[in-house]
Amino acid sequence: MAGHSKWANIQHRKGRVDAARGKLWSKLSKGIIIAAQSGGGDPSSNFKLRKAIDDAKAVSMPKDNIERAIKRGTGELDGGRVEEVVYEGYGPGGVAIMCESLTDNRNRTAPELRSLFSKLGGELGKTGCVSYLFDRKGLFVFDAESVDEEQVTEIALENGGEDVEATDDGKLQVTSQPDDYQTLAEAFEAAEIVPELKEVTLIPQTTVEVDAETGKKAMRLLEQLDDHDDIQNVSTNLNITDDLLTED
Repeated sequence: MAGHSKWANIQHRKGRVDAARGKLWSKLSKGIIIAAQSGGGDPSSNFKLRKAIDDAKAVSMPKDNIERAIKRGTGELDGGRVEEVVYEGYGPGGVAIMCESLTDNRNRTAPELRSLFSKLGGELGKTGCVSYLFDRKGLFVFDAESVDEEQVTEIALENGGEDVEATDDGKLQVTSQPDDYQTLAEAFEAAEIVPELKEVTLIPQTTVEVDAETGKKAMRLLEQLDDHDDIQNVSTNLNITDDLLTED
């Protein structure tokens, strides 16, 4: 079930439709800004920026918005510096939660997240309180029926992939160390093998089970955190089952 859980924990947010397109574009703009801040404004030499731009284009973000975000990141336009900050905490049932944020105002973000955790049965914790339960990995997820497992495995093993796993929900999942993510992504791209999802993310070392009612409460907190303007990624060690994914 570990393979299924890795995918489900990502899928719970990737599969949700953000009706407020402006909010989604705002989050993606911050990703572009921070990528340009750290690696420059040329996507041909800044893989992180290239991926951020691809993510923005995938949801029809206007070219002008993308260009403004790049210029803000490189300092060509004013707008304040965006910081990467990771917040850690506990949800209902003691499940571990990691929130990766991009913020231009820590003094606003932290109190807002503390309030969300408290209101929805959790607690914002100190740095390091749950991070030891997660590993940062490059993650690629494919539809197992649409790819050749042997070819995917061969490419993975030759380009820094650590593990190739067929999951119980029809996916083929490849993980790597973060430093090998770019090499592996380019190898799949060269072979014209397109993943359903590719990113560097936090993956729980193990997952925990909770009762149905606690699971519903935890999902509400995860979804509220995911909707926060400053939060880019939410990771948890909750075993997100199909029943929890389909809850109203």
